[in-house]
Amino acid sequence: MEKPVLYLENADIYQRDNLVLSKVNLTIQKGGFYYLIGKTGSGKSSLMKTLYGDLKLQRGIGNIVDFDLKKLKEKEIPFLRRKIGIVFQDFKLLNDRTVFGNLEFVLKATGWRDKEAIEEKINEVLDKVGMKTQYFKKIFQLSGGEQQRIAIARALLNDPELILADEPTGNLDPKTSIEVMELLNEIHQSGKTILMATHDYQLIVKYNQKTLKCEGGALFEVAQKTTV
Repeated sequence: MEKPVLYLENADIYQRDNLVLSKVNLTIQKGGFYYLIGKTGSGKSSLMKTLYGDLKLQRGIGNIVDFDLKKLKEKEIPFLRRKIGIVFQDFKLLNDRTVFGNLEFVLKATGWRDKEAIEEKINEVLDKVGMKTQYFKKIFQLSGGEQQRIAIARALLNDPELILADEPTGNLDPKTSIEVMELLNEIHQSGKTILMATHDYQLIVKYNQKTLKCEGGALFEVAQKTTV
């Protein structure tokens, strides 16, 4: 059997000195799609931050895309982040640069040197998110939904094994949220593994996937209610 993309066993998740989730057990295989839900302060963000190396895993076992989270050194974090794509609620794009410039910045920062290869890769990911004709625009000229599409394109640049989407529709209106969700679904269907933290229950009902919940210091899978 293939090695899981993400594996946690009895992992304790801390936010500074506070234990927010204890004894987390989670296995996500390649090609899975999971929602991560829970009230503010339930540990969702801390779990996400632990997975992309912002917070240290202090107790338990944690492996993500072949990195040991417990032994993860500061200098290894950029390499971990090349193998996972991260999509944030507030986009985290460079406002003073163009769409192309934002994506080029990431590729250069992750070791790409060949100008033609960079251009080809940027065109490929922009095409995937339906933003190929907008490459010359500055970020501030784009709508929220367009900015999130660029953020998703950025997450796809290094062909990640896992996409962590942290409230990707949190700042978007309902119509745009559905467009972004459709896009994430397409990406999932192309074979990508996605873990998405969300507050948007309408999306969870509309796009039925496995759901994990943070509550009372624990993480567990919840049964999906079938929609009539």
